[in-house]
Amino acid sequence: MNDQAIEQEILDKQLTSPRLSPEHIDDMIIAGSCHVFPGTTVTVCCLTLRNGTKLVGTNYGAIDPKQHDWDRGKQEAYNEAREQVWQLEGYLLRQRLHEQQGNIRGGS
Repeated sequence: MNDQAIEQEILDKQLTSPRLSPEHIDDMIIAGSCHVFPGTTVTVCCLTLRNGTKLVGTNYGAIDPKQHDWDRGKQEAYNEAREQVWQLEGYLLRQRLHEQQGNIRGGS
């Protein structure tokens, strides 16, 4: 299921709790660059977030470079790095909710 399908399902179910959206995740990313290592099918993508954090995704591609889809390798490396944004932003949202509930010191 892709981001748009999940977002539509959330809207259809009228789930209203604080949450992250694909738009929020994309808004956190201010720059991205992919690099293919010469002579390999290895692709890395480095995303830079608004606060300066750098996240790296990788794609190792096909065994045979003649069979490798370079655009797909870049997209998959980007997607892997973007997934890390979801994890970090999810943690921050959970922390904010925790603090709003008066649980500033820790515990569950």
